[in-house]
Amino acid sequence: MPTLDVGGATLDYDITGDSGPLVVQLHGLTSSRVRDAQLGLDLGRALRDHRVLRYDARGHGGSTGKKNPSSYRWDRLAQDLLTLLDHVAPGEKVHGIGPSMGAGTLLHAAVRKPKRFASLTLVVPPTAWGSRRAQAATYLQNADLVEQHGISAFVEAGSTAPVPPALADMPETRPSIPEKLLPTVMRGAASTDLPDRKAIARIDVPTLILAWTGDRTHPVKTANKLHELIPDSRIVIARTPYGIMAWPGLFAEHVATVGSK
Repeated sequence: MPTLDVGGATLDYDITGDSGPLVVQLHGLTSSRVRDAQLGLDLGRALRDHRVLRYDARGHGGSTGKKNPSSYRWDRLAQDLLTLLDHVAPGEKVHGIGPSMGAGTLLHAAVRKPKRFASLTLVVPPTAWGSRRAQAATYLQNADLVEQHGISAFVEAGSTAPVPPALADMPETRPSIPEKLLPTVMRGAASTDLPDRKAIARIDVPTLILAWTGDRTHPVKTANKLHELIPDSRIVIARTPYGIMAWPGLFAEHVATVGSK
């Protein structure tokens, strides 16, 4: 697999497809492109006639990372994304899609360089602004848990958490982060947030927002607020596993519609 040094980390990535517009697919916190595929969140699988760039964020999957919490903030991950795009597709407008942390990364990148993106698809946007403080406290508690009792205790604690209805059929997986690095990544996640609301309202990029119900970590409230803020946006909310099954098709339709304009 090709890799790219982005300063303090080496990103592991791959590109499928030989021609067509470029789509970049991100993943969520503690996940990777392989784990997202296992979870049914490889949302680019319905695309046709596109190149698809998938990569692991620093510290995740096949990518490396250092024990510096600030390097896992979403604005820093956005810089990694932009550096990778400059390397793979210099000057080309791309379609971006990512869940949770990936959505946060895309928003920071789009605020910084909106002309880099032909479209955005924000999947299960995370807690933000007023709701971020409680989530940050949870991340800090999880960091301490891993340091004191190991990654298995973290996985066990997560297995008892309420499952959103749309995830009822999801298989069990383990975090795609080395145990020694996981507390650092968690503390980085605790220290970050979505961009300022006014900055998000200036994003002039066609945006699809995909959310699901019953998840305090990815509340519909955030998705609705982003829909309210981003002028050219559409929101679809899944309430069952069947709702998620429609997402690859919705994403492909979104990309095709933008490309035809």
